[in-house]
Amino acid sequence: MELLPEFIANHLFLFMLLISILMLLGWNIFGDAISGVPIITPNEVTRLMNQNDAQVLDIRKESQFEDGHIINAMNISLEHLAHHHNKLKRHQVNGVIFCCDTGSVSPKEARKLMNEGYEKVYCLKGGFQAWKTAGLPVTKGKK
Repeated sequence: MELLPEFIANHLFLFMLLISILMLLGWNIFGDAISGVPIITPNEVTRLMNQNDAQVLDIRKESQFEDGHIINAMNISLEHLAHHHNKLKRHQVNGVIFCCDTGSVSPKEARKLMNEGYEKVYCLKGGFQAWKTAGLPVTKGKK
């Protein structure tokens, strides 16, 4: 233990790289919890849709949505989302579940909706890719 400061001084680049990797790993593990938006699995999404009549909001591009999406999902692309929050007002009571392609974009957008006073806002963990991997039903075309 007494040689640790000497090791760090001799291998500063490697030590800084280790610290950076540990920080990124921590962000990956705890980042979702920090965002304040509940991240839920595809099975939990199915439960919310069936029991609470929650609305899935697919924020991918329209072309991606048409290639395949969750049944009864609403598509508002990321570029137009800020202008269409009024479309989500009627789903505020039952809940809104954000869905992007891989689950990396939706927490940020869901947080914006929560800042407007929405309480039942969720994100699909792993996005549409996780939904397909779970073997859950997918439909094509426009809603």
